[in-house]
Amino acid sequence: MAKKKKTRVAIQGITASFHEVAAFTYFGESVETVECLTFHQLCESLKNGESDYAVMAIENSIAGSILPNYFLLQSYHFSIIGELYLPIHMHLMALPGVKIENLKCIESHPMAIRQCTEFLHALKGVEIRESDDTALSAKRVKELKLKDTAAIANEFAAKKFGLQILEKRIETHKKNFTRFLILTKRSSDNATSNKASMYFEVANEVGSLADALMTFKNNSINLTKIQSIPIIGKPSEYSIHVDVEWKKRKNYDDALKQVLRQVKNLNVLGEYKKAKIEYK
Repeated sequence: MAKKKKTRVAIQGITASFHEVAAFTYFGESVETVECLTFHQLCESLKNGESDYAVMAIENSIAGSILPNYFLLQSYHFSIIGELYLPIHMHLMALPGVKIENLKCIESHPMAIRQCTEFLHALKGVEIRESDDTALSAKRVKELKLKDTAAIANEFAAKKFGLQILEKRIETHKKNFTRFLILTKRSSDNATSNKASMYFEVANEVGSLADALMTFKNNSINLTKIQSIPIIGKPSEYSIHVDVEWKKRKNYDDALKQVLRQVKNLNVLGEYKKAKIEYK
């Protein structure tokens, strides 16, 4: 009997990264993760069929939106089929025996660094270096035996690469989470969907955006996210990304019909079930 092929999920980063944790949390640990060092590589992996799904971080409760990923969503036209809010705990880790006073450098992914600015600003004489991935920073410290360098990553990376945690939970705010989108090339109808992500353009006229947003309000649609993205080659023009939620599907359908007449180039990126935020 042929062995059943594992579902392949593209992640940004390597094993033990937050993206891998998000993939296992959403799909279960039976999936095969496909490591991609950049979000562009992640999208190419999904586009070229090297993965069946992709997990993409889109915003963090401390560091904010990951703007380049909105451009990628527009460029690749993938379908969002789900979301996940993952609690994020950042730890400072180094080789066994190394102390904080021995450190000359701390490295991690720029989003992780932004989430720990208060802790890092209190350190004196330590270089802060950006890398492609939190777990990759931990791996680098281990493999190169860097006795003067620490990484910021999660506890799984510390265990995976045999590092000691010098300081736990160094994120600036303890209720810290990252929102991940679940992407695929195939759009699918979800009977339980109560949330959607979309983007559109509005005329550069007084009240044009307000009119579109008021349509959602008038149809009892909750607007949970709004993000403007510059349109390349069109100064002073923007595409507007919004996330909306509804209790009655008819209200959403009615709102969408009306908004279509008010805006230009409306694209629904996906309709899916709203995820819960559970702090740990």
